Amino acid sequence: MENSKKVLIVTYYWPPAGGPGVQRWLKFAKYLPEFGWEPIIYTPENPSYPLVDETLIKEVPKNLKIVKTNIWEPYQIAEKFSKSNKKFKGGQFDVGKNQSFISKLSIFIRGNFFIPDARKFWVKPSVKFLKKYLKENHIDTIVTTGPPHSLHLIGLGLKKELPNLKWIADFRDPWTEISYYKHLKLTSVSDKKHRQLEKSVFENANITLATSYTDAENFKKKGANAFCVTNGFDVSESLGVGVLESLSAEKTKNLNPLNYKTHFTLSYVGVLEQLRNPENLWKALKELCEKYQDFAKDLELKFVGRVDEKILNEIENSVLKNNIRNLGYLAHDESVKEMENSDLLLITNFPNESSKGIIPGKLFEYLATGKQIISFGPKDADVETILDKTKAGKHFDYAENVKIQEFIFSLYEDWKSGKPIQNQADINEFSRRELTKQLSELLSDLK
Repeated sequence: MENSKKVLIVTYYWPPAGGPGVQRWLKFAKYLPEFGWEPIIYTPENPSYPLVDETLIKEVPKNLKIVKTNIWEPYQIAEKFSKSNKKFKGGQFDVGKNQSFISKLSIFIRGNFFIPDARKFWVKPSVKFLKKYLKENHIDTIVTTGPPHSLHLIGLGLKKELPNLKWIADFRDPWTEISYYKHLKLTSVSDKKHRQLEKSVFENANITLATSYTDAENFKKKGANAFCVTNGFDVSESLGVGVLESLSAEKTKNLNPLNYKTHFTLSYVGVLEQLRNPENLWKALKELCEKYQDFAKDLELKFVGRVDEKILNEIENSVLKNNIRNLGYLAHDESVKEMENSDLLLITNFPNESSKGIIPGKLFEYLATGKQIISFGPKDADVETILDKTKAGKHFDYAENVKIQEFIFSLYEDWKSGKPIQNQADINEFSRRELTKQLSELLSDLK
């Protein structure tokens, strides 16, 4: 990498962190050297991750330089206050009837006393450390990726200290437009502070990256020089490996005995919280099971990841209780194989209009499996655009029911008769290498 240009990437999520937040920059770091850039990772020494996946450590490039400093976070205190506060680390909240007084108080404290988030205490020491580190190592380009959006304040602080610094602010999710923002119980003063900080980031970053087309347009309206580089899939991970071949004996002996090949499997892979609960899907499945005895016998509803216990309890206390196969959180490579051993893959989004621009990262891994996809979210969402473009599945809003039943039952009938129900998606533009090429071109164009 002697002739490579250096770019420092400031990220909170890094292996052994699990979940989708770590994948984006882990993959960019993997492929950037092919395009003449040497990535250097700056990440906390002692983070508090909501999910851990030790297997991702082996995906970190061996010659990648990683710089770490200590971080202080108040999550341990919050979790002593209430066990449900563990959800905060992943941006999850109890809502509606599930919200206790303790939960309401905890959310108020989190939203108004930790702006923009509880990782804010890493900002000042990081700016001080990195100002010196960037000068000593002759690095003039940085990337900050959020959430947590406090990391963008590191970029903002460095930009003020080093005016010639070239800075890309990468928003994996929006800041004030994210769906749970309205659940933070913010005072008008706190809301104003969030919006002022967001505006400062948009106006001072050389480039703001969005992971969806809609988010990029919304960021532009707020003054950002915004571009869209979506998430994607890595060709080295997917495609056609039988699930049981790589699961350890220890794992397989604990699995529910439902047989992969004798069941029509609808799978959800990832974290499913109350704000994205597709209640109309569960209703449609219940009604199909009540109408068709064979469907009720053949259906397998598989969860891989962390499902909110209130959602799980609701399903378990219904006619679907015997169809559930809950594997819990699995390592990423095993999760991919569980996707491949499914017939229909579920993706959900927040129902409100402001979430149109959210494209969950797992959509691209779903696409890479060749399986059919069923999606829930607002009408005219970016996910719907991609599914229509690739012909990989169907998108529904949260009010539909009959069309959902028709779509699922049509696929089930094909499965029952032995017909292939693969999609024929043309997805090369969403490969991690191709997306890294787009990123490298933006880096090279920075003035």
